[in-house]
Amino acid sequence: MRGLLVLIAVVVIATAFGLYRRRVDGMLRPVNPDSGVGPAEMPAAVQGSVPIVGATDGPESSHRDERLTAVDLGGELGTAATLVQFSSAFCAPCRSTRIVLDEVRAMVVGVNHIEIDAEAHLDLVRRLDIRRTPTVLVLDASGVVRVRAAGAPRKADVIVALGTLI
Repeated sequence: MRGLLVLIAVVVIATAFGLYRRRVDGMLRPVNPDSGVGPAEMPAAVQGSVPIVGATDGPESSHRDERLTAVDLGGELGTAATLVQFSSAFCAPCRSTRIVLDEVRAMVVGVNHIEIDAEAHLDLVRRLDIRRTPTVLVLDASGVVRVRAAGAPRKADVIVALGTLI
């Protein structure tokens, strides 16, 4: 009887964790709450799924207004915005993220997509506190990281995030 209760508890906890991860995976989060990219600027449908990262919350806060250059990224910045994707060789969601970001790049004028192999650029991974792949950064025209997502973001969310920057 005790084993059955433990099994049920493990299944319930695992299910709850799985649902949580499914909800937050790929969620775009503004890096700097003062950047003008926040709930007030995003459509109501996306507002609840894009929590604001406060000045002292999470790894993003230590990288406020850090400017990335074409030399840092190994590719040209977009004239309006740049989508930076950190990937690894054995990352299955990285392939779908690449497709989504390439589609967005083709749709929005002035946006560039740069994919970076996380394993080959460990200095940049450490500098930006990239903890998993795929991680997507949305940079404004000057190369400042404004929005970040750990996991594969939805196409609509990327378009909305770009709309707040352009």
